Amino acid sequence: MVDLNDYFNPVSIEGPEFEHLTAQAGFPHNISIHTDNTPVKDISKYKIAILGVPEGRNSPNTGSLSGPDMVRGQLYRLAKIPGRSKVIDLGNMKQGVTFNDTIAGLTDVLSLLIRENIFPVIIGGSSALVPAIDRAISQFLSRYTLTAVDPRIDFSSERKEPDSFNYLNTIINNHKSSFSHYINIGYQTYLNDQQIINRFMKRRSELLRIGDVRQAIYLTEPLFRDSDVAIFDISSVRQSDAPGTISPSPNGFYGEEICLLSRYAGISDKLKIFGLFDVNPEFDIRNQTTGLAAQILWFFLEGFSQKQYETPSLNISNSGRFIKYHVRITDLDNDLIFVKSNLTDRWWIELPVEKDENRYVACSHEDYLTANRNEVPDRWVQAVERLKS
Repeated sequence: MVDLNDYFNPVSIEGPEFEHLTAQAGFPHNISIHTDNTPVKDISKYKIAILGVPEGRNSPNTGSLSGPDMVRGQLYRLAKIPGRSKVIDLGNMKQGVTFNDTIAGLTDVLSLLIRENIFPVIIGGSSALVPAIDRAISQFLSRYTLTAVDPRIDFSSERKEPDSFNYLNTIINNHKSSFSHYINIGYQTYLNDQQIINRFMKRRSELLRIGDVRQAIYLTEPLFRDSDVAIFDISSVRQSDAPGTISPSPNGFYGEEICLLSRYAGISDKLKIFGLFDVNPEFDIRNQTTGLAAQILWFFLEGFSQKQYETPSLNISNSGRFIKYHVRITDLDNDLIFVKSNLTDRWWIELPVEKDENRYVACSHEDYLTANRNEVPDRWVQAVERLKS
């Protein structure tokens, strides 16, 4: 049996100079914390495990090494998470002798947590760690979808050592990987090679430009609902809101927007792993970036506490929880079937896969309205193309 105490250092952070909240109202009040006096014992009773990974090697963003503790210090100053989701902070992973040792150790930890049905929340460290997520999730899923909130598509057409700007190369070239679908939310065209954008479009990836997302940010919720892994790069936030990273951009999401995206990830009942990467305190100003990173994590956990596990129930036609709508479109042989939850008002498209089996693709109310205008929704087209491939 794996002893997590062998993988983690206990939490050790300095307390703030002053407190805005009483101890009972603070974040640490209703979570368990791995400290020198309270080692990790039975983890089976927890739903969420927070783990810092202080690793900046294989990345130009070496200062991200100190990100986890600085973010954790800000997180502990926030209010406690509502709800009854049991959370444990495992502390920071011990750094391996080499970067590959850290990857191997993180893979082991993530595999253990997934096997125990415990949700890992990773505080990086750089996004060069993402291949460990790929290795772990590929042990449990035959196909998985990765969503990245990132101004860049982290892929390189050049042959070079893997790092935080080309981790997708490592994943795509891993023959044991079950990675099947990539979603990028908030990419900035002027920061990306157009040939790489075209390459991923040919893979039927879903790439959403920052301007399009900000016009209707609520339309990203179905994307998170269909994702297995969510990766947030802090450089997706504009420099004025988050200067603490090696590659900031004047454009990007506002702080409120990135927290809303994080909450969408939290309420997804399909998601298996969440990671926040590339916070570099060396470039920060008065803890502005680490404070925002802490709030991103807080909103994820708050969303998680209000999660509704609806997807497994979609095939139960007599549950009374869902309403089905059949929409006739002129150019299609069969009706489009939409499913709406009476409880959460969320929508899905029903796709027949085999005789007695259906697949459900998360969609929005706008997709249903589009179909009612006798137009085929893009979500349906993309889903059908992926099924064919």
